Amino acid sequence: MPIARFPSLSHWGAFTALVEDGRLVGCEPFVHDRNPSPMLSAIPALVYGATRVARPAVRAGWLKQRDRERRGDDGFIEVSWDTALGLVDAELKRVRERHGAQAIFGGSYGWSSAGRLHHARTLVRRFLFAGGGCVDQLSNYSWGAAQFLLPHVIGTYAPVAGVATDWPSIVSHTRLMVAFGGLALKNGQITSGGAGEHSMPDWLRAAAQAGVEFVVVSPYRGDAPAFLKARWVPIRPNTDCALMLAMAHTLVSENRCDRAFLERYCTGFDRFERYLLGRDDGTPKDARWAAAITGVDAGFIVELARKAAGVRTMLTCAWSLQRAQRGEQPYWAAIALAAMLGQVGLPGGGFAFGHGSTNGIGNPRPPLPGPEMQMGSNPAKRAIPVARIADMLADPGAQYEFNGKRDTYPDVRLVYWAGGNPFHHHQDLNRLRAAWRKPETIVVHEQHWTATARQADIVLPATTMVERNDIGGSTRDRYVLAMHQAIAPVGQARNDFAIFAELAARGGFETGFTEGRDEAGWVRHIYATLRRGCLDQGVELAPFEAFWEQGYVELPRPSRDFVLFEAFRADPRANPLATPSGKIELFSETVAGFGYDDCPGHPTWLPPAEWLGAEAVRDYPLHLISVQPPDRLHSQMDPGPVASAHKVAGREKLHIHPQDAAARGIRSGDLVRVHNARGACLAAAALDDNVRAGVLIMATGSWFDPAGDGASSLDLRGNPNVLTLDVGTSRLTQGPSAQSVLVEVERWKGQAPAVAAWAPPERVAQV
Repeated sequence: MPIARFPSLSHWGAFTALVEDGRLVGCEPFVHDRNPSPMLSAIPALVYGATRVARPAVRAGWLKQRDRERRGDDGFIEVSWDTALGLVDAELKRVRERHGAQAIFGGSYGWSSAGRLHHARTLVRRFLFAGGGCVDQLSNYSWGAAQFLLPHVIGTYAPVAGVATDWPSIVSHTRLMVAFGGLALKNGQITSGGAGEHSMPDWLRAAAQAGVEFVVVSPYRGDAPAFLKARWVPIRPNTDCALMLAMAHTLVSENRCDRAFLERYCTGFDRFERYLLGRDDGTPKDARWAAAITGVDAGFIVELARKAAGVRTMLTCAWSLQRAQRGEQPYWAAIALAAMLGQVGLPGGGFAFGHGSTNGIGNPRPPLPGPEMQMGSNPAKRAIPVARIADMLADPGAQYEFNGKRDTYPDVRLVYWAGGNPFHHHQDLNRLRAAWRKPETIVVHEQHWTATARQADIVLPATTMVERNDIGGSTRDRYVLAMHQAIAPVGQARNDFAIFAELAARGGFETGFTEGRDEAGWVRHIYATLRRGCLDQGVELAPFEAFWEQGYVELPRPSRDFVLFEAFRADPRANPLATPSGKIELFSETVAGFGYDDCPGHPTWLPPAEWLGAEAVRDYPLHLISVQPPDRLHSQMDPGPVASAHKVAGREKLHIHPQDAAARGIRSGDLVRVHNARGACLAAAALDDNVRAGVLIMATGSWFDPAGDGASSLDLRGNPNVLTLDVGTSRLTQGPSAQSVLVEVERWKGQAPAVAAWAPPERVAQV
């Protein structure tokens, strides 16, 4: 039988699904993608893998006596769809009637589907909003701190979401690119919403060939490809702000800052300058001061500041910098430093965020809309910062501060989770596990038996991208992509839209959820809306039938380079920023007025609770950095063949400097225990002199596999989030602080325990 071909899309790239006799047998990269991700090859094995949720399942203890304590340890009873949906519907109605909408948490965070119709986070919110509302989540774990800081400083968070001076401008005009946090090619495999082309490697090569000099500030040399021939600055983690402040001090003390730019385009520099010079605290923030904090040579700091002032310079910060306690400060400091250089709004100059964090940042694309499914508005008007979920579940009624306001955590009785895996991406998983036992009912849609599915009470099996029709694309990419259903659903899986449509019908609000459209109707509607939006801007896309047959449409290339804040620079009065002053706020009266000691009114060096200069190094002398993996998207595809090939006996690798390993008697390949007061995990040691001494590197995404309970438990596979700190970056933004964590590591003594996370949970025939 000939191979049938179906266009499809994932967050790691567009592809053609190859189907033989009704079975997915391969994934062929998109024809226009010059740098496809090898992760595509993992899809067939995962679609048919043993971890798939085959049928609706209910946890035995919950079904018998509404038990909460055995979540994660209990067996499941497989039931019919009618039974499962009846249970979910009854629980939703019970909780709404007794406790109101604020007792239901619309818990969906994660990348879920690249398709916009079956994007689970959109659909669960649309469903719960249409049914009366819920407690929602604000922002994301990727750049949550920046999202709420940047509007106070530059009037928008668009630059961290992907609006950046584009690569053609950098190639043509930039002479020095300083990358705080690095430019790791592995991160360029991923684009939220999927992509038709992986452009990051090509643009970096073009910049290098054009003579751009790269300086990479990171504790890991591997955060820059070798072909850049970048100067590596092995900084202590979490100290980038101090380095930037010292560069700023050099510009002031040597009269190299652009005071004309600061006067015309900025406000508050006088207050910031007093801080740099130590006028109030007696401590000048000079290079010698920063050297003691960062471990970077003082002479080099001065040299770098001088060089940046002498040529067209782009300062770019990885998203990871603001995922640390006080993570707002390096972003604000980078903006201040760029303003002092006077190059904001010039081709190839200024600041940017995320070049080293994901594919598509700086990719030239016209300012056209992307495909989108509307979620509606939330009648409950309640939401918490996304990374404060454990606080909310553990302590309902407690007050918290956020972005100038004080609020109270609701008393959540039901969690409805579709898309994402909090037992991957949240911090201090042992704390989350304890808080997760508080709600009365937890409902999860899942394709696989992840830790989140195991911790649920009702699990509804969801389809993968090749088992449904959809439309996808990213506002960072020039392709809009069709997603044809390639195979029948595996087992009894249903797509998320169909699940929610049935529940909405049972709840009496089907029309409010579906608007009278089925899957095919919504795919057409999303494309028609996109087509109208493009036509409004003078770009006519192909009719739906032609798009669907070809499998994609390609947007035109922009007619000119994009430069961030170019219009503002040309005429700041006609094009003011959306800040109170209309200018870049190097001192924010608004932020200062909140009175937060953990985020004052200008960029400030505020040491986190855990870093290599903290007192805690006496017990935990190593700083653990958790990075995005090169072989999966977060925890997606962890059981697949690509990710498995990089593990050692099913466990994650821990990159450790040979000097630190030798001091502990650790050899490459040894099984080690990484631990602190919050938890412990096992990993396989990988000696790596590309890591700064005193620093450990471990990828996130290994499926949570705890033996035991609480801080004394042991994660068997190597999930770094059993070790991370679950506190907000500051009261201003309440972002995640995953990168501020100290640990110790030791050789594991005794027999290696068996791992179990990839085995489905026990199936109980009867209660």
